[in-house]
Amino acid sequence: MPDSKKPKKVSPPPAPRRNGFLFNLAASILVLALLATAYAYVTGSVKPQPPTIPISQLATDIGAGTVSSITVNGDDLDVIYTDKSEKLSKKEPGTALSQTLANYGVSKDALSKVMLTIKSESTWELWLTGLAPFLAPILLIVVFVWYLSRQMRGAGMQVFSFGQSRPRVTDPNDQSQRVTFKDVAGAREAKEELIEVVDFLRNPKKFLDIGARIPKGILLMGAPGTGKTLLARAVAGEAGVPFFSISGSEFVEMFVGVGASRVRDLFLTAKKAAPSIIFVDEIDAVGRVRGTGVGGGNDEREQTLNQILVEMDGFEPNEKVIVMAATNRPDVLDPALLRTGRFDRRVVIDLPDRRDRLDILNIHSRKKPFAEDVNLTVVAERTPGFSGADLSSLMNEAAILAARENRKTIAQYDLIRSIEKVMLGPERSHVLNKKEKEITAYHEAGHALVASVLPYADPVHKISIISRGRTGGYTLKLPFEDKRMQSKREFLDDIAMSLGGYVAEKTVFGDITTGPSNDLQILTALARDMVTRYGMSEKMGTIALAGDGGRALFGGGIEGKEHSEKISAEIDTEVRRIIDEAYKKAEHIITHHRAALNAIAKRLVEVETLEREEFEKILIIHGITPKKKEDIEHQPLV
Repeated sequence: MPDSKKPKKVSPPPAPRRNGFLFNLAASILVLALLATAYAYVTGSVKPQPPTIPISQLATDIGAGTVSSITVNGDDLDVIYTDKSEKLSKKEPGTALSQTLANYGVSKDALSKVMLTIKSESTWELWLTGLAPFLAPILLIVVFVWYLSRQMRGAGMQVFSFGQSRPRVTDPNDQSQRVTFKDVAGAREAKEELIEVVDFLRNPKKFLDIGARIPKGILLMGAPGTGKTLLARAVAGEAGVPFFSISGSEFVEMFVGVGASRVRDLFLTAKKAAPSIIFVDEIDAVGRVRGTGVGGGNDEREQTLNQILVEMDGFEPNEKVIVMAATNRPDVLDPALLRTGRFDRRVVIDLPDRRDRLDILNIHSRKKPFAEDVNLTVVAERTPGFSGADLSSLMNEAAILAARENRKTIAQYDLIRSIEKVMLGPERSHVLNKKEKEITAYHEAGHALVASVLPYADPVHKISIISRGRTGGYTLKLPFEDKRMQSKREFLDDIAMSLGGYVAEKTVFGDITTGPSNDLQILTALARDMVTRYGMSEKMGTIALAGDGGRALFGGGIEGKEHSEKISAEIDTEVRRIIDEAYKKAEHIITHHRAALNAIAKRLVEVETLEREEFEKILIIHGITPKKKEDIEHQPLV
């Protein structure tokens, strides 16, 4: 690392000690069992005791010549007979064994045939034998008290460790966890912004000599799953510095002041390992707007936010610690967090376009065996709106589908099925009866037919009446190219397409089911946004009558009503007009092309799924020209 200090190797914080009640109870039972076994062994209760005979019986047996040897241990006699049996006996205290046996009439010749062994008992054995019955209970009580005190001491240490942060540390020398920009596909503009940070961490002297100051805080903003955390890890991997990651929710505790203490501890740890990177994921958990009146002056979340503000740009600035944060709700963050000197560089990470999606798919397919028919370009074209996390899940689901069918390679069919599984959920085993199946077929055929006739609707790629997730069927329509903006005509055609299923059911069966309920919710919300947000209503004019979510309060937005009741009524009237016109448009298409509708629905009942090629053949037979990419490109926007 030129012109900079070699980064210190940072060891991860020690894991908390496990002092659970069950663990201590099991250990206590084990220790007590071992002590009881030892006590039983010392007192002789483990080994079965030989029978005890009187000294007179021993004298008789010696005279009969059946005794082989005698071991004298104080006043105790251990007698071994010629048949290898063992018996115990006792002699008279203070009297020699030979004298005692002579008193019982044992001759010297009979005694000379017996091997006599004198064993002197050691002092410690005497003490242990005498004190064992008293020491064992005392020892058990001492061990029990020791375990209780150990548990209480562990609990006390946990109380004092509340203020310590426990970030996950990624060591730059750990190659197994190292992530670089090569592992992050797409997000080209975001990576260009972050390359300056990497260059500063590698060679800070170049910037300091010219008087430049690297941004202290970098805020990564984007939709969920776009790779914010992965980009932060890539910055640390490219720079080769320690990476401390923690979630915003880990700062907040029940006790006031704990979050602020953890912030101080985190920054202190990062400063010791400087140059380093601190990454706070989901910072909106603690960085929401203050002064909302929730929690009072001692609100724990506000205390934590105040400490973050001080650490980032307070009286003790640190140029070698860079703070990165990620959020998908930048609109609710406190202005003090976004001002210059704190998170003054904001990097927006958009959803990947078609080229980025292809690059992401190539990364996630490195270790997956593919069949010869796999074409990732087609997969990238059929996944507009997918995030990087969605594409990773898509590749994983395709591998699971192939493994479930005991195949060694992943086919294109697996990838296409996994797209639908990620978008809509797995196929349901619910079997529709004949009537429900026919209604669903006409419903989806209505969507597809209206979308194919209207000039500004996206082309249909697939129609299915197989239940997935919460849907009874679906019509998959995708644009030829990714679009960043939509026109008024496209919105109007989308509303009419959404009404296609409703109109088809009413026209064919003369009745309405609960199937179009979700369609009605979506088209109503879209029509209202056209009137209140996008200025697409001639009657209401170029005025925005709805904000972007209102004030941040109670974790969500509260929309302030900024127009009168009369304007509200006019908005409702205009929304109704847009929907009614779209209904008439869909009704005209369904009525005029009834034969095509019947043909599509009949084929759906037979095969349950129609791909684009077969669907367009039915359209051509009934005089409807399918959309082409050239037709879409030459359409006017307004």
